[in-house]
Amino acid sequence: MEDQLDVQKNTRNHAGRKYFWGGMFSGLLLALFLMRVVYASMGLQKYLETRSADNQANAGKQDDSAGAPGQAASEELLQKMQLVEAIIDRYFYQEDTDKQAMIDGALKGMVNSLGDPYSEYYTAQELADVLDDIQGIYYGIGAYVQMDTDMGLGFISGVIEGAPASEVDIREGDYIYAVDGVEAYGKTLTEVVAMIKGPEGSKVTITFIRQGQYVDVEVERRQVESPTVNSEMYEGGMAYIQITEFDEATIDQFADAMAVARGSEMKGLILDLRSNPGGSLNAVVEIARQMLPEGMIVYTEDRAGNRREYKCDGDRKLEVPMVVLVNGNSASASEILAGAIKDYGIGRLLGTTTFGKGIVQQPISLGDGSAVKLTISSYFTPNGINIHGTGIEPDEVCEFDGERYYSDEKYDNQLERAKEVLAEMIKGQN
Repeated sequence: MEDQLDVQKNTRNHAGRKYFWGGMFSGLLLALFLMRVVYASMGLQKYLETRSADNQANAGKQDDSAGAPGQAASEELLQKMQLVEAIIDRYFYQEDTDKQAMIDGALKGMVNSLGDPYSEYYTAQELADVLDDIQGIYYGIGAYVQMDTDMGLGFISGVIEGAPASEVDIREGDYIYAVDGVEAYGKTLTEVVAMIKGPEGSKVTITFIRQGQYVDVEVERRQVESPTVNSEMYEGGMAYIQITEFDEATIDQFADAMAVARGSEMKGLILDLRSNPGGSLNAVVEIARQMLPEGMIVYTEDRAGNRREYKCDGDRKLEVPMVVLVNGNSASASEILAGAIKDYGIGRLLGTTTFGKGIVQQPISLGDGSAVKLTISSYFTPNGINIHGTGIEPDEVCEFDGERYYSDEKYDNQLERAKEVLAEMIKGQN
């Protein structure tokens, strides 16, 4: 490039000679470079062949499956990875390289290449953190985070009442642009959550994108206990049960809330699934069995067409009117429950269209504390509808009035409308 730029600066009379000598010089450099690469590759290949011969000498009998296409591809991949490792060991300018980080990076890259934002490789530490979250206790800010796959950013889908996030100006719908100055764009949901977590008592500054503006919010990390079910009774015999996510602990918490509601002579139920990101398939199925009539709850199909059905015996069918609150952050397991309620016609959905995640993930242990979480199947509502990418339309659209809610009033217009609708349903039943 330098030779070409110099040619453009000189007069046309000298152009031919400049190109000639520049081309010859560039050609010599290229030839020397290629010779160096070939020499290096030959040396490294010889090194690898020596190491491979040593390994084979100690390997005992040859495997009967040797020569199979799958094994050949695996051996070629392994040899290529060893070659790259050897090149790094010999030529990388820093001597202290983290071999485990290299391995983890390669494994993460394999899973990321699938192009599925819900499939991930977990290191042993990352998997331990996920398991801690499932138990409902962790050190963080007390906010639910989901991933906007189109934008490549995580966003706040809900805030736990009484948690640090509820004490500062963090709002549902805030996009997480950076954490302590480190950009969060393109990172996985697990990586974004890990950036926000930290030692108890430490502080973290999160840069949000809110209505086109950057907003910095500092918040203290504390131990957060996140109950997944909240409930209370309103006037007129209306019970309110909110499910914030579906963990294994949610099953008993919901059963307790329903027992209290039925014992309080509940005449109608408001089930709040807004901003519920989903969770355990087993948990949502067990909760559905406490409300739905006899029949299908949900079924899944894998890529081979194998079908697995989850059914309800109807012994605990809800006998009172119900309104279900949903919004654009109601996803996955919450959509399974909302979809079944809508298909059976036992409740009225109110709010906005749900997120639209109709696929199932399963973590698969790798035996050393790490794991791979893969999307393994699609799920379908009782009427055979897969809502992936489309979501569930509510029976009544009611947009959330965020300006009014985030003022001093904390007025929840969707909840108030749900009370009105349920009161009319109860009146119509009498």
